[in-house]
Amino acid sequence: MTTEFLPGFDGAPLAVHRLGEGRPVLLLHGLFSSAEVNWIKYGTARRIAEAGLAAIMPDLRAHGQSAAPHDPAAYPADVLVRDLVALVDGLGLTDFDLCGFSLGARTALKGVAEAGVVPRRLILSGMGLAGIRGWSGRIGFFLDAIARFGTIPREDPAYFAQAFMKSTGTDLVATRLLLESFAQARVDDLSAVTMPTLLLCGTEDDDNGSAEDLAAILPNARYAPMPGTHMTSVTKREFGEGIVSFLSD
Repeated sequence: MTTEFLPGFDGAPLAVHRLGEGRPVLLLHGLFSSAEVNWIKYGTARRIAEAGLAAIMPDLRAHGQSAAPHDPAAYPADVLVRDLVALVDGLGLTDFDLCGFSLGARTALKGVAEAGVVPRRLILSGMGLAGIRGWSGRIGFFLDAIARFGTIPREDPAYFAQAFMKSTGTDLVATRLLLESFAQARVDDLSAVTMPTLLLCGTEDDDNGSAEDLAAILPNARYAPMPGTHMTSVTKREFGEGIVSFLSD
Protein backbone atom coordinates (compact mmCIF):
# COMPACT_ATOMS: atom_id res chain seq x y z
CA MET A 1 0.00 0.00 0.00
CA THR A 2 1.27 3.46 -0.87
CA THR A 3 -0.21 6.86 -0.07
CA GLU A 4 0.37 10.17 -1.82
CA PHE A 5 -1.29 13.56 -1.58
CA LEU A 6 -2.64 15.24 -4.70
CA PRO A 7 -4.32 18.64 -4.99
CA GLY A 8 -8.08 18.91 -5.18
CA PHE A 9 -9.75 21.44 -7.45
CA ASP A 10 -8.59 24.30 -5.19
CA GLY A 11 -5.23 22.85 -4.17
CA ALA A 12 -6.48 21.22 -0.96
CA PRO A 13 -4.41 18.06 -0.31
CA LEU A 14 -6.31 14.82 -0.91
CA ALA A 15 -4.91 11.48 0.26
CA VAL A 16 -4.78 8.83 -2.47
CA HIS A 17 -4.00 5.23 -1.49
CA ARG A 18 -2.86 2.66 -4.04
CA LEU A 19 -2.62 -1.13 -3.96
CA GLY A 20 -1.67 -3.40 -6.88
CA GLU A 21 -0.47 -2.97 -10.44
CA GLY A 22 -2.40 -3.05 -13.70
CA ARG A 23 -5.43 -1.28 -15.13
CA PRO A 24 -6.38 1.52 -12.72
CA VAL A 25 -9.66 1.24 -10.83
CA LEU A 26 -10.59 4.52 -9.14
CA LEU A 27 -12.65 3.77 -6.02
CA LEU A 28 -14.76 6.44 -4.28
CA HIS A 29 -16.00 5.71 -0.75
CA GLY A 30 -19.22 6.69 1.01
CA LEU A 31 -20.28 9.45 3.42
CA PHE A 32 -18.56 9.58 6.86
CA SER A 33 -16.27 6.80 5.62
CA SER A 34 -12.81 6.54 4.03
CA ALA A 35 -10.75 4.38 1.71
CA GLU A 36 -9.70 2.35 4.74
CA VAL A 37 -13.26 1.60 5.85
CA ASN A 38 -14.90 0.95 2.47
CA TRP A 39 -12.12 -0.61 0.41
CA ILE A 40 -9.18 -1.76 2.53
CA LYS A 41 -10.46 -3.05 5.89
CA TYR A 42 -12.66 -5.86 4.55
CA GLY A 43 -10.35 -7.03 1.76
CA THR A 44 -11.99 -5.48 -1.33
CA ALA A 45 -8.84 -3.62 -2.41
CA ARG A 46 -6.77 -6.77 -1.92
CA ARG A 47 -9.13 -8.80 -4.12
CA ILE A 48 -8.92 -6.13 -6.82
CA ALA A 49 -5.11 -6.13 -6.62
CA GLU A 50 -4.96 -9.93 -6.71
CA ALA A 51 -6.97 -9.81 -9.96
CA GLY A 52 -4.15 -7.85 -11.62
CA LEU A 53 -5.72 -4.41 -11.23
CA ALA A 54 -4.53 -1.27 -9.46
CA ALA A 55 -6.90 -0.09 -6.72
CA ILE A 56 -6.62 3.70 -6.48
CA MET A 57 -8.55 4.95 -3.46
CA PRO A 58 -8.79 8.64 -2.58
CA ASP A 59 -10.13 9.86 0.72
CA LEU A 60 -12.80 12.37 -0.29
CA ARG A 61 -12.58 15.96 0.93
CA ALA A 62 -13.56 16.17 4.64
CA HIS A 63 -12.90 12.44 5.06
CA GLY A 64 -10.04 10.18 6.11
CA GLN A 65 -6.58 11.69 5.72
CA SER A 66 -7.68 14.35 3.23
CA ALA A 67 -8.10 18.04 3.93
CA ALA A 68 -11.17 19.00 5.93
CA PRO A 69 -11.25 22.80 5.72
CA HIS A 70 -13.74 24.77 7.82
CA ASP A 71 -13.98 27.61 5.31
CA PRO A 72 -17.34 27.56 3.48
CA ALA A 73 -15.54 28.77 0.35
CA ALA A 74 -13.89 25.35 0.14
CA TYR A 75 -17.29 23.74 -0.53
CA PRO A 76 -18.82 25.15 -3.72
CA ALA A 77 -21.58 23.27 -5.50
CA ASP A 78 -20.46 19.84 -6.74
CA VAL A 79 -17.17 20.15 -4.86
CA LEU A 80 -16.60 16.38 -4.89
CA VAL A 81 -17.14 16.22 -8.64
CA ARG A 82 -14.62 19.06 -9.06
CA ASP A 83 -12.16 17.09 -6.93
CA LEU A 84 -12.83 13.95 -8.99
CA VAL A 85 -11.93 15.79 -12.20
CA ALA A 86 -8.78 17.17 -10.54
CA LEU A 87 -7.73 13.70 -9.37
CA VAL A 88 -8.30 12.08 -12.77
CA ASP A 89 -6.12 14.79 -14.31
CA GLY A 90 -3.52 14.68 -11.54
CA LEU A 91 -3.19 10.91 -11.74
CA GLY A 92 -2.97 11.06 -15.53
CA LEU A 93 -5.80 8.58 -15.94
CA THR A 94 -6.92 8.05 -19.52
CA ASP A 95 -7.83 4.34 -19.57
CA PHE A 96 -9.40 3.41 -16.24
CA ASP A 97 -12.47 2.04 -14.51
CA LEU A 98 -14.52 3.95 -11.93
CA CYS A 99 -16.37 2.54 -8.93
CA GLY A 100 -18.24 4.34 -6.16
CA PHE A 101 -20.20 3.38 -3.08
CA SER A 102 -23.16 5.49 -1.87
CA LEU A 103 -21.92 9.12 -1.90
CA GLY A 104 -19.00 7.90 -4.00
CA ALA A 105 -21.42 6.37 -6.50
CA ARG A 106 -23.38 9.61 -6.73
CA THR A 107 -20.12 11.52 -7.25
CA ALA A 108 -18.96 9.06 -9.91
CA LEU A 109 -22.25 9.24 -11.81
CA LYS A 110 -22.34 13.04 -11.72
CA GLY A 111 -18.73 13.12 -12.89
CA VAL A 112 -19.61 11.03 -15.93
CA ALA A 113 -22.99 12.64 -16.65
CA GLU A 114 -22.00 16.27 -16.14
CA ALA A 115 -18.23 16.77 -15.92
CA GLY A 116 -16.74 14.80 -18.80
CA VAL A 117 -15.20 11.94 -16.79
CA VAL A 118 -15.05 8.93 -19.13
CA PRO A 119 -14.15 5.58 -17.54
CA ARG A 120 -14.02 2.35 -19.53
CA ARG A 121 -16.53 0.78 -17.12
CA LEU A 122 -18.58 2.20 -14.24
CA ILE A 123 -19.75 0.51 -11.02
CA LEU A 124 -22.37 2.14 -8.79
CA SER A 125 -22.94 0.48 -5.42
CA GLY A 126 -25.23 1.41 -2.56
CA MET A 127 -27.08 3.79 -4.87
CA GLY A 128 -30.56 3.86 -6.37
CA LEU A 129 -32.71 6.19 -8.40
CA ALA A 130 -33.89 8.25 -5.40
CA GLY A 131 -30.28 8.98 -4.47
CA ILE A 132 -29.69 10.49 -7.89
CA ARG A 133 -32.95 12.31 -8.57
CA GLY A 134 -33.99 13.33 -5.06
CA TRP A 135 -31.30 13.23 -2.38
CA SER A 136 -32.51 16.21 -0.35
CA GLY A 137 -34.22 13.98 2.22
CA ARG A 138 -31.03 12.07 2.90
CA ILE A 139 -29.07 15.31 3.22
CA GLY A 140 -31.58 16.60 5.76
CA PHE A 141 -31.38 13.36 7.73
CA PHE A 142 -27.59 13.56 8.03
CA LEU A 143 -27.55 17.28 8.79
CA ASP A 144 -29.98 16.60 11.63
CA ALA A 145 -27.74 13.78 12.91
CA ILE A 146 -24.77 16.15 12.92
CA ALA A 147 -26.78 18.87 14.71
CA ARG A 148 -27.83 16.40 17.42
CA PHE A 149 -24.52 14.51 17.57
CA GLY A 150 -23.81 13.10 21.00
CA THR A 151 -27.42 13.32 22.19
CA ILE A 152 -29.21 10.88 19.88
CA PRO A 153 -30.78 7.97 21.84
CA ARG A 154 -30.54 4.36 20.72
CA GLU A 155 -34.19 4.16 19.66
CA ASP A 156 -33.80 7.11 17.27
CA PRO A 157 -33.37 6.24 13.54
CA ALA A 158 -30.31 8.54 13.47
CA TYR A 159 -28.55 6.62 16.23
CA PHE A 160 -26.57 4.39 13.85
CA ALA A 161 -25.43 7.39 11.81
CA GLN A 162 -24.17 8.94 15.05
CA ALA A 163 -22.39 5.71 15.99
CA PHE A 164 -20.74 5.47 12.57
CA MET A 165 -19.57 9.09 12.75
CA LYS A 166 -18.05 8.37 16.16
CA SER A 167 -16.28 5.26 14.88
CA THR A 168 -14.70 7.08 11.93
CA GLY A 169 -13.82 10.29 13.76
CA THR A 170 -15.94 12.42 11.44
CA ASP A 171 -15.12 16.13 11.34
CA LEU A 172 -18.61 17.47 12.01
CA VAL A 173 -17.94 21.03 10.83
CA ALA A 174 -16.34 20.03 7.53
CA THR A 175 -18.92 17.33 6.82
CA ARG A 176 -21.79 19.73 7.51
CA LEU A 177 -20.33 22.20 5.02
CA LEU A 178 -19.91 19.39 2.50
CA LEU A 179 -23.51 18.25 2.89
CA GLU A 180 -24.81 21.79 2.59
CA SER A 181 -22.92 22.17 -0.70
CA PHE A 182 -25.05 19.41 -2.27
CA ALA A 183 -28.19 21.52 -1.93
CA GLN A 184 -30.88 20.37 -4.41
CA ALA A 185 -28.45 19.18 -7.10
CA ARG A 186 -30.06 16.59 -9.38
CA VAL A 187 -28.78 14.46 -12.20
CA ASP A 188 -31.36 14.69 -14.96
CA ASP A 189 -29.43 14.03 -18.18
CA LEU A 190 -27.86 10.56 -18.12
CA SER A 191 -27.27 10.29 -21.86
CA ALA A 192 -23.48 10.53 -21.41
CA VAL A 193 -23.40 7.40 -19.23
CA THR A 194 -22.96 5.06 -22.20
CA MET A 195 -20.18 2.83 -20.88
CA PRO A 196 -21.05 -0.62 -19.43
CA THR A 197 -22.37 0.07 -15.94
CA LEU A 198 -23.01 -2.28 -13.01
CA LEU A 199 -25.47 -1.52 -10.20
CA LEU A 200 -24.02 -3.69 -7.42
CA CYS A 201 -26.29 -3.40 -4.40
CA GLY A 202 -27.28 -5.31 -1.27
CA THR A 203 -30.67 -6.98 -1.43
CA GLU A 204 -31.61 -5.28 1.87
CA ASP A 205 -30.23 -1.88 0.86
CA ASP A 206 -32.85 0.66 -0.12
CA ASP A 207 -31.28 3.66 1.64
CA ASN A 208 -30.89 5.51 -1.66
CA GLY A 209 -33.88 4.03 -3.45
CA SER A 210 -34.03 1.25 -6.00
CA ALA A 211 -30.82 0.20 -7.75
CA GLU A 212 -32.94 -1.76 -10.21
CA ASP A 213 -34.85 1.40 -11.18
CA LEU A 214 -31.59 3.29 -11.68
CA ALA A 215 -30.19 0.52 -13.85
CA ALA A 216 -33.36 0.59 -15.95
CA ILE A 217 -32.92 4.23 -16.97
CA LEU A 218 -29.19 4.13 -17.69
CA PRO A 219 -28.27 3.50 -21.34
CA ASN A 220 -26.02 0.45 -20.78
CA ALA A 221 -26.51 -0.86 -17.24
CA ARG A 222 -27.46 -4.00 -15.38
CA TYR A 223 -28.40 -4.68 -11.78
CA ALA A 224 -26.46 -7.23 -9.72
CA PRO A 225 -27.89 -8.09 -6.29
CA MET A 226 -25.61 -9.20 -3.47
CA PRO A 227 -26.19 -9.94 0.23
CA GLY A 228 -26.34 -7.13 2.74
CA THR A 229 -27.76 -3.84 3.92
CA HIS A 230 -26.34 -0.40 3.16
CA MET A 231 -23.97 -0.76 6.10
CA THR A 232 -23.00 -4.42 5.71
CA SER A 233 -22.68 -4.94 1.97
CA VAL A 234 -19.17 -3.44 1.83
CA THR A 235 -18.00 -5.93 4.48
CA LYS A 236 -18.86 -8.99 2.40
CA ARG A 237 -16.65 -11.01 0.10
CA GLU A 238 -19.29 -10.76 -2.64
CA PHE A 239 -18.64 -7.02 -2.85
CA GLY A 240 -15.06 -7.39 -4.07
CA GLU A 241 -15.93 -10.45 -6.13
CA GLY A 242 -18.71 -8.55 -7.93
CA ILE A 243 -16.36 -5.69 -8.76
CA VAL A 244 -13.61 -7.96 -10.04
CA SER A 245 -15.98 -10.11 -12.07
CA PHE A 246 -17.47 -7.11 -13.88
CA LEU A 247 -14.11 -5.50 -14.58
CA SER A 248 -12.59 -8.78 -15.78
CA ASP A 249 -15.27 -9.61 -18.39
